[in-house]
Order: sequence, then structure tokens, then C-alpha cells
Amino acid sequence: MKVPFSPPDISELEINRVVEVLKSGWITTGPEVKEFERRIAEYIGVDKAVALSSATASLEAALHILGIGEGDEVIVPAYTYTASASPVVHKGAKLVIIDSAPETFEMDYDKVAEAINENTKAVIPVDLGGMICDYDRIFEIVESKKDLFKPANKLQAAIGRVAVISDGAHAFGSVKNGVKAGAIADFTSFSFHAVKNLTTAEGGALAWRNIDGVDNDELYHELQLYSLHGQSKDALSKNKAGAWEYDVVYPAYKCNMTNINAAIGIAQLERYEGLLARRRVLNERYEAALEKLGIKVMHHYTDEMTSTGHLYLVRIPGASVDDRNAVIQEMAEREIACNVHYKPLPMMTAYKNLGFDIADYPNAYHQYENLISLPIFSTMTDEQNEYVIENFVDILKKRGLIK
Repeated sequence: MKVPFSPPDISELEINRVVEVLKSGWITTGPEVKEFERRIAEYIGVDKAVALSSATASLEAALHILGIGEGDEVIVPAYTYTASASPVVHKGAKLVIIDSAPETFEMDYDKVAEAINENTKAVIPVDLGGMICDYDRIFEIVESKKDLFKPANKLQAAIGRVAVISDGAHAFGSVKNGVKAGAIADFTSFSFHAVKNLTTAEGGALAWRNIDGVDNDELYHELQLYSLHGQSKDALSKNKAGAWEYDVVYPAYKCNMTNINAAIGIAQLERYEGLLARRRVLNERYEAALEKLGIKVMHHYTDEMTSTGHLYLVRIPGASVDDRNAVIQEMAEREIACNVHYKPLPMMTAYKNLGFDIADYPNAYHQYENLISLPIFSTMTDEQNEYVIENFVDILKKRGLIK
């Protein structure tokens, strides 16, 4: 039996909707994108969202409209993928990396509080695997540091403190205390990459909460300019008879979403609750089988939170990096694809070259050294799920990593 890691769940609904778009003659940014944005905002429970080419572009767009750049500092966790941090570097701001709290994947919030100074403009928490961070604590911290905050543009001034920009790449559909990801942080970037729970093949979105004194339509327009060369009209508007005239307001970026991508996303949204429900079944089967063996698992479903269950991360107490890598190799030999989410940023060459050293991030390293991401996807069968469990347990027992 073969078990891939995370193939997309594509049905005839997505295929038919894409075919309709292809036949329409309008395949770039157009009506489908606008409809997808409307449905995203409605699903989350916010007034506006903008669909872009990736979560990375969405995160960088948030930094851009906040005017964050050279001389500013932005806080990110050590335990994340590069996409959480690279936009900070792109904008020329100083990257401040914070270690994990002991035995968790979240930042050490005490260290976040210590790191905030008069140059700090944003903190980027990461909802790893769909697990929503402790935003109550994060907002408490940034509110307590308001006296240090020096706004550099009108949006920063309207927020009046360090901005909280969530990397919610894994969290589209996660809910905590009755509020969905996207309506919790000031801004939230989502990913619709091919391996995500909801996919548009490639794509992402930026959602935001209402900000006192800020017009959401103006903010949306500013994000549209950012995503399409700073051009005052999008292609749909320019295509109207006699409406060719446009301006380029500033030399911006090119990171818009296409109608083709949006068509996939709209169809996925129509099926999404079912996709999430299937992931929950698979997550709970893993948890029931593995936690009793002493394997550390993530609890995606609690009284206060319903996660998207995007990743199933397990940690094997006492296992070394070599042990972990050997287990992944043996799983591969049994045609089961596993992964590791993630190597902490200070282990990567790009961040070493910026002066970061993993020795300064012992908690993040401890989370990484014995972690394995088991395959999980909404089309996974009960038989595949059981096959993964049986083989994983068998390999761990043969290696003396569990009893």
C-alpha cells in the first residue's frame, strides 16, 4: 500500500468550475477572484479579504501597507518555515527571532515581551498545523508596550501599538473560543498552496479585522494596487469599452490571483466543511492509537479550539535526530511518506548568514530533533490510516523507541 504525504483533494466540482472559467475567455484576475474574496470574508466573519498569489505575498502585503521597512523590527518565532520570516527581510526590516517556550511550538511570550522596543512594529505568530496561538497573551503584551510605540504611518497610528500579523497559512477554518482564524489577529495571511486543506493550486489571502478610523474599502484598494504594479485599474476594469486609460501610482508588485485559481478555491469552499470533518476523524484515530504509547501528539480538538488538523506532528521522547531520520527512511521503504515540520529558522543557511545560531534556540531545537510529520489528507482511507499506524508503531518498537 502506498501512502503519499498530502495530495490535493480535487473533485469534479473543481474541474467543472475551472472548465467554465477557461471557456469564459477571462482567466486572469476577474469576477471569480472577487467572488472568492467575498466568500473568504464571509466564511471567516470579517468585512474584507484580498486574494493574492501566495501566503508569503499576503504577509508581505501586510508589512507593506503598515509601512514597515528599514530601521523597524519584526518579531517571528524560531519554529516556523522561512515564509514567516523572508517578507521581513524583503522589506529591509530587522528580523528578531524568538525561541519556543519549553515543550511547545509557540513562541516564549515572556521573551516576546522582553524583545519589544521603540523600533518594534509587528509580531508574527504562527498557527502551526492549524493550532491557534495564545492571541490573548500576545495582545496583552503589545497593549502593555503601547508607551514605546512610535507610529510611522496612518495605519500604524490607527492601530496604536505593535501590529499582530498572524501567519495563518495552516489555519484557514480553525476556530478558537468561537472566533475563526482571520478574525483574531489584526491581519492574517492564509495559504492555498497545493498541500493545504483548501487549495487553489497556488494562492493565498490576507484578511483583517476592522480597525477604528480605517476605511476597509480604501485598505482593500491599497492592497489591490500593491498586487498589480500599483496600477489604478485592474485588467477587468481596463477591459471595459473605452476604459483603457489608467495610471501607475507607484512601482509596486505583481502577485494577483487568477480566475482559474479562484475557481478551484470557490469549489473547495463549497466542500470545505466535509474536508475538515474527514481530517478530524483521521487526527483522532492517530491520537487514540499513538498517545497511549507515550508518543507526544498535538491536541487539535479541545473545548476551546477546533483546529484545521492540517499537520499531524508527533514527537518521540528520547529519540535523537538520527533515530528520527532513520524512522522516516524506514517508513519510506514501506511506501509511507513522512516529513518534518520544521527545521527551526536558525538552522537554515539563509538565517545563519544573518547571524542567527541554533545554539541560542534550545527549545525550538528540542521540538525539532524528535519530530515526525505523519501523512494526513482528506482523501486518506481508513485502511491507509491504519497502515500508517501499524507500520509506525512496528518501526518504533523494533528500534526500542517505544515499548
